[in-house]
Amino acid sequence: MKCPYCNFEDCRVLDSRSTEEKNAIRRRRECNKCRERFTTYERIEEAPLLVIKKDGTREIFNRNKILNGIIRATEKRGIELKHLEKIARDIEQELRNRMEPEIAAPQIGELVMEHLLELDEVAYVRFASVYRHFKDINKFRQELDRLLGDEGNAGG
Repeated sequence: MKCPYCNFEDCRVLDSRSTEEKNAIRRRRECNKCRERFTTYERIEEAPLLVIKKDGTREIFNRNKILNGIIRATEKRGIELKHLEKIARDIEQELRNRMEPEIAAPQIGELVMEHLLELDEVAYVRFASVYRHFKDINKFRQELDRLLGDEGNAGG
């Protein structure tokens, strides 16, 4: 490890510990030449995950986009942020577990809706109305009828 102060290429590790999120190791180091101390972080290098948008363009997957959509859908529903963050993390993990370098945006939207349906039906309908571009009240009603029909079948 090269010292950031004097560029000497030899240092020693004084302390190693996991970060709070358990996704990296924090190492406290000391340069063997100038004796300055510095911190490094060791993380797993994840392969990039690309999202294929509806218009065919590709962009790097961004979990914050999912989280922001979930936050908007659950606004004023009294759901703690930690639950929403967990959903976003779970969705990202599901996508990465597929081991596919590219994923179509509609597949991500469907995953979000599955998770929201388990969490809060109102949030699900809010998200679905934006995601599925309900053009009129009839499309909205069809989704509600489908949702209520599924509930009736599950209970009977």
